[in-house]
Amino acid sequence: MPDGKIPVYIKIHNQMREWITQEKWQEGEKIPSERQLAKTFDVSRMTARQAVNTLVADGLLERRVGSGTYVSAKKVREKMSGVSSFTETVERSGKKPSSQLISYYVKTPSDSETEKLRLESEDKVIVLERVRYADGVPICFEEATIPASIAKGLSKESITKQLYQTLKEQGVLDVSYAEQTISAGWASEAVAEMLNINRGDSILMLRQVTYSQEDVPFEYVRAKYVGERYEFYLRSNK
Repeated sequence: MPDGKIPVYIKIHNQMREWITQEKWQEGEKIPSERQLAKTFDVSRMTARQAVNTLVADGLLERRVGSGTYVSAKKVREKMSGVSSFTETVERSGKKPSSQLISYYVKTPSDSETEKLRLESEDKVIVLERVRYADGVPICFEEATIPASIAKGLSKESITKQLYQTLKEQGVLDVSYAEQTISAGWASEAVAEMLNINRGDSILMLRQVTYSQEDVPFEYVRAKYVGERYEFYLRSNK
């Protein structure tokens, strides 16, 4: 694919990701401000912010209110078992699930998405951003990326409302397991507005890669949950 077709913010994402993985930017180091990044890459501050946002969503950067943006420290990981959709989780809690679709589009994957979903450089992905509710109360803002190849022949409605069930019913694939990472963070102004909380309020950030029975990753989710409205539960055996 010609380089010119890759959105500018993804090019910046990929470059900064390389600086982090190659430790040009060290763990815990404060990165340049959005104004400085915009000057470095000769782009608008909005484009620089968009690139930074994708790295924050991937867990490679973290924002600290009143301080700036830093390279994330490596965190202790605890394995969680089982995988279920947001709809199933909310229904088990005796509440009514619903969603508001914010955006739905096809794009070239970032390096992070390419790695997580084991894609080739010429592949395309579908991105859906939505706010998820329980009994009408906003619970999380979710950004999900899936390979465009698995969505062929599927309607937009079936993908956004019941992806797992649709994929199984259509014989495309069946869900097997998910790898999840959960960390603490702070709500940005945009996320706070969608979730009806205050900017800087604490949130739980989930990153999840979902796999099929054939051990193929088909979904990469980055979600931000309101800490006061949602909790994760893990049962461990001795």
